[in-house]
Amino acid sequence: MRTRSGSRVVAVALGVALALTGAGCVAVEEVTPEPSSAPGADGNAASMLSELTVATAGSMKGYSRSRFPHWRKTGRNCDVRDTVLERDGDKIERSECNVVGGDWESVYDGRTFTDPSQVDIDHMVPLANAWRSGANEWDDSKRGDFANDLDRPQLFAVSAGSNRSKGDQDPSQWKPPNQSYWCTYAEDWIEVKHHWELSVTSAEKEALTDMLKGC
Repeated sequence: MRTRSGSRVVAVALGVALALTGAGCVAVEEVTPEPSSAPGADGNAASMLSELTVATAGSMKGYSRSRFPHWRKTGRNCDVRDTVLERDGDKIERSECNVVGGDWESVYDGRTFTDPSQVDIDHMVPLANAWRSGANEWDDSKRGDFANDLDRPQLFAVSAGSNRSKGDQDPSQWKPPNQSYWCTYAEDWIEVKHHWELSVTSAEKEALTDMLKGC
């Protein structure tokens, strides 16, 4: 719209100048079209997905959840679990630093809860999946950073049932029952793997590509 309007202004100005001066040529300032809008989040996710290394899943040899130390303390008697419960909930109730009540809706399946003991903190990219896709080569300190990552879309308060149904499966093996969340789920999974430079299997990449089509 702006480019077309700007072109009309230049054309009128040019006509007036020619009429007044009779000159055969009048220098006018070139109108530069506006840049197109930035690509959407799904476009960024597709770009990040294309940069991930595709490899077969590695061995589980040596794996243990204890190799991914969590939940880290975040003050007094509070830890990362409490931080996520507070972030993802409403009407939060505390006992000192601990979250003891509130309202939560699980994005995976739409179930709602008021008791935090019924809510799990899910790792978007499960610890065992990370181990099989490159984290086995990290030291425990870096694995702890991954397990407690609050800066990426890695930790979510969800229903215990959906978290346990998911287990350590990738999107080619498990998707949230809430299909309207698939786009966001794929974007988040890709962002985490991209930041931590973890690989994907060919089936995993194909599933993520299909999920992004719904964005």
